Amino acid sequence: MAALLALDSVDSFYGPVQVHRALSLEVGEGEIVCLLGGNASGKSTAMKVILGLLEPRSGEVLWKGERITRLPTHERIALGLASVPEARRIFPEMSVEENILMGAYVRRDARAVRRDVERVLELFPRLRERLRQQGGTLSGGEQQMLAIARALMSSPRLVCMDEPTMGLAPQFVERVLETIQALNRGGLSIFMVEQSAQQALSIAHRGFVLQNGRLVLQGAAKELLEDPRIRDAYLGGDVMAGI
Repeated sequence: MAALLALDSVDSFYGPVQVHRALSLEVGEGEIVCLLGGNASGKSTAMKVILGLLEPRSGEVLWKGERITRLPTHERIALGLASVPEARRIFPEMSVEENILMGAYVRRDARAVRRDVERVLELFPRLRERLRQQGGTLSGGEQQMLAIARALMSSPRLVCMDEPTMGLAPQFVERVLETIQALNRGGLSIFMVEQSAQQALSIAHRGFVLQNGRLVLQGAAKELLEDPRIRDAYLGGDVMAGI
């Protein structure tokens, strides 16, 4: 059975600079998969390739075994992909409710959209209290909740999260990780890019580690957590030292 999402031997570039070298990874149905690496390792660029924001020079992006490498982003969203971008990127001048509804822009089923609005407000009751408030007035943790709620409004099968815990207070980090697990228990697949290995691997099923655009480690999350190379790299100075 084909993976829900896969990158197959992807080489990607920014102009003459090569970012990925034969990058291959996959996310199965019902999995939480994390991609780890230091700054400039190619993590966020992998997310751009998956979402159609950067076309690889070679290799393929596959959705349930079918090539989507040249599909535009909105068509990938219609297939069931959604994104929680780095630094949230909500619409600060729009209300919380308007931000949430922006996630449903590819949908035409108004009744189901209203049902899903209610569902995400049950998941994030704090957002219900702030529906008329401008998104930009929320705290960082509340904005991350809003970004996740917006992503869920496209009725996705897989949500890609770019550094979902970055810059959050500890109590919100814990809440975001608990939310990711709850969504996964509900059947949603999650692909997350993270620098915080311990946090990501503590909730993931599998993990991949990038260094300079190449995969250097991969395996079950529990095994990676116990790998001394991961412990040394993430507890030492250089994020990817020793790998």
